[in-house]
Amino acid sequence: MPSVFDWTVRVYYEDTDAGGIVFYANYLKFFERARTEWLRAAGIGQQELLAREGVAFVVKHASIDYNAPARLDDEIRIATTIHKLGRATVQFFQQAWRGEQLLTSAHVKVGCVDAATMRPRSLPDEVAAKMHAV
Repeated sequence: MPSVFDWTVRVYYEDTDAGGIVFYANYLKFFERARTEWLRAAGIGQQELLAREGVAFVVKHASIDYNAPARLDDEIRIATTIHKLGRATVQFFQQAWRGEQLLTSAHVKVGCVDAATMRPRSLPDEVAAKMHAV
């Protein structure tokens, strides 16, 4: 299962703080976008899943380590890997790279919930199968 999905993002002015480096919380946005693109690449549409199954994904936990700053106009590669796939949760390991330099890494646990009640529920079989296949 340790297949890596790479997605690239450019750092814009709005991503930086007064010191000209990426504001620390914006890495969460970069990682979120990369997970969304990973789902798309796996053939999992979140809007379709919500409409058809009443299922949504929510972040349950995130831990982040910062190693080096990214700056305006940098091109950052976000590497996303499934660390563990459970019945109702997916644990991702994500890294932000500028070239060969590791900038940030994160462990993110995402839960599958019933969108109406926000209570945990199992991943739909079709979704779990697609995630296993990645």
